[in-house]
Parts: sequence; structure tokens; C-alpha cells
Amino acid sequence: MNNVITEAAAKGIILLPSRYSVAETMNLLAQTIKAHGLTIFASIDFSGDAQVAGMVMRSTQMLIFGNPKAGTPLMNVSPTAALDLPLKALISQYPDNSVWVAINDPRYLQKRHDIPEELVKNISGAGDLIKAALQ
Repeated sequence: MNNVITEAAAKGIILLPSRYSVAETMNLLAQTIKAHGLTIFASIDFSGDAQVAGMVMRSTQMLIFGNPKAGTPLMNVSPTAALDLPLKALISQYPDNSVWVAINDPRYLQKRHDIPEELVKNISGAGDLIKAALQ
């Protein structure tokens, strides 16, 4: 798994381990995000949708969340930031049955969209929030 983490980091992805199932992790993240005053815009159950389509997929869900007061200034400065906002947490079960949460590295988003240093703080707290939820 260390190789996967290293490869993800090179692509601007942070992987965080979860000791919970995908469904439990999704619930924990949603509760934590709501408790901190952020908005949940959507959730997607990729594996559930695959099952409806007659396909098999390991448990995989996504939570889309954020705060318009934090994201809007980024999009005003760099309209392409809206491609990656609101923030997303992808929760996946891997072949070894481990569960990982993938998020975009804020520094990657800064470089990708030329976000000024003073605005990176608007999106930097999500990783710490997710880490706290997984404790």
C-alpha cells in the first residue's frame, strides 16, 4: 500500500486510512462535516449505481462538501477552481479490503489553478477535519 500512497501523492492526492467500512466512514465524515458548519452538496454511491447497472464494484462512495464563503473567493480569483470545488472525499474499499479516503491535496489545487497563497487556507482544513473524523 505504501507504493499506492506514494503514487497518489505524486498526482496531488492524499490517501487517509479508515478503520471503518465505507458506509461507516461515509457516515462519520458526513456527521463531522455537518458539525463543523460545512454544507454537504451531494453524495454518490458508485458501487450502488454499478449494481443497479448490473455490474460489480467494490464499495465506493463520494461525499461532495464545502462552504460557499470559503470556495467563492477561490473561484472569483481563478474560475477554473470550480472544476475541483466543492471539495470531495472519495471513500473506497481496496482489493485487500482496507478502506481509504482520497482527497485532493490543497497545494496541488493551488498549483493547478494558480490560487494565491492567502486563499489556500480556505481549503486546507478539510484534510484535518477528515483525519479527526477517522480517529
